[in-house]
Formats: sequence, C-alpha cells, structure tokens
Amino acid sequence: MKIDWAALGSVFGVSLVATVGLVALFTLGIAGLSRRERAVAAGAGGGTLAVTGAYVCFAACAAAVGYGIYLIMGKG
Repeated sequence: MKIDWAALGSVFGVSLVATVGLVALFTLGIAGLSRRERAVAAGAGGGTLAVTGAYVCFAACAAAVGYGIYLIMGKG
C-alpha cells in the first residue's frame, strides 16, 4: 500500500482552513449578538446592523455545513 502524502497534506490543509473559517464566522456572529446586547443595555438603540451581521454569519455557517453534508452524502 502506497500513501499519497501530497493528497493527504492537501486534505489536511483544506479541512484546517474550513474549520478555522467556520469558527471565525460563528465567533463573529456571537460578537454581533453581544454587541446588540450591550447597545440595548446602554440605551443606545437596537443595534440592527450588529444583529443583521450576526444573522448573515450564522447563515453562512449553516450553508457551509449544509454543503459539507451534501458533499458527504453524494451528488445523487
């Protein structure tokens, strides 16, 4: 059995980048919701832009996870 180390390294690199990217997006979403909470507590308004950004981040995370499941399950 021969291991293709280049392909293995490529898979590792792509999965590392995807994982870090998803964690970063989710963290931005949580930070947006936290910013809204701080704005409401301070009485500075609703923080609509922060909530919108958070929802966009969460939607991008859900889309990436859905695409990953699509790839795992096969294309038909």
